[in-house]
Amino acid sequence: MEGRGQPAIVNVSDVEIIAPNFKKRLSGVTSTIIQLIPVQRVLGEKIATLGPGLPASLPHIRFRDLPKLWRAPRCRPFRIWHARRNIEMLPAILMRDVLRMPLKIVFTSASQRRHTGWTKWLISRMDAVIATSGKTANYLEVPNTVVLHGIDTARFSPAEDKATAKQLLGLDATKRIAGCFGRVRHQKGTDLFVDSMIRLLPTRPDWIAVIAGRATSQHVEFEKELKARAAAAGLADRILFVGEHTNINDWYRTLDLFIAPQRWEGFGLTPLEAMATAVPVVATDVGAFPELLVTGANETGLIVPRDDLGTMVQASSLFMDDESRRQQASARSRTHAMNTFSIEGEARKLGAIYRSL
Repeated sequence: MEGRGQPAIVNVSDVEIIAPNFKKRLSGVTSTIIQLIPVQRVLGEKIATLGPGLPASLPHIRFRDLPKLWRAPRCRPFRIWHARRNIEMLPAILMRDVLRMPLKIVFTSASQRRHTGWTKWLISRMDAVIATSGKTANYLEVPNTVVLHGIDTARFSPAEDKATAKQLLGLDATKRIAGCFGRVRHQKGTDLFVDSMIRLLPTRPDWIAVIAGRATSQHVEFEKELKARAAAAGLADRILFVGEHTNINDWYRTLDLFIAPQRWEGFGLTPLEAMATAVPVVATDVGAFPELLVTGANETGLIVPRDDLGTMVQASSLFMDDESRRQQASARSRTHAMNTFSIEGEARKLGAIYRSL
């Protein structure tokens, strides 16, 4: 991860909001913290992180600083502890209710399933609860506020010249490109994307497909099987597995269509990243996808049932075969992402919740 080294330790007395991260492995929650904290700081929030697995460039407090939380910050009667996992709620409850530290606890839930009794109890002890989507809110039994995730619309922005963007990454600039980005695994529906392309590409010689993402050790055989499937269809040179890239925003700039074929998703940022890059999207009805895309008169994409290969092929073909429709959806996608899903907008909504406490 970028930014490793000595962390930027800050004075606890200057910290009004703590964003704990108690999981070493990179996850969606960790990515959210990494992207949000710098924006929140720019907007004036006195926020710092606590825990492993984060870039050293983010402001940190140390575990040995926790006893200092008995004293309120300089300009507030209490601090806010913004938890995103069970293991981050529990210590905050102990500090607030047992040790009597001046804390208010905010919890963000991304779960789209019924909570266990233990999780329900933890959530019931929160001072404020945030849901990352309307679907998530439906599983909560306490008052909550929906705050959809945002993205960096400056980083994820269209290429000035798409042909040049393709050439820079070694892709054929004369071809249209359909993309599927994310971990290569069954849950993410990578096989559905490959099978869709096997059906679509033979009659569309001006299109190729790109899969960007890593297959972790337990999914390597799954990836090998997909590559073999593409080769057997005579499409090994047109269904490209390009691996994981830190400059994924550059890969989005090469795309003419993005397909999000997930079978399950907690939230799912990839459609937002695509739309911000002015790429129309075909996505399954999982996670927050139906709340992210606009369908109908002002469409930015299409929603299809999960695990429905035939409907995915049909929806994809509508964009692949209609240049005008694709271009109109492309322009609307960028506008929609900027107006509704900027990360600055997400940070401001979180700030309003903090201040409401």
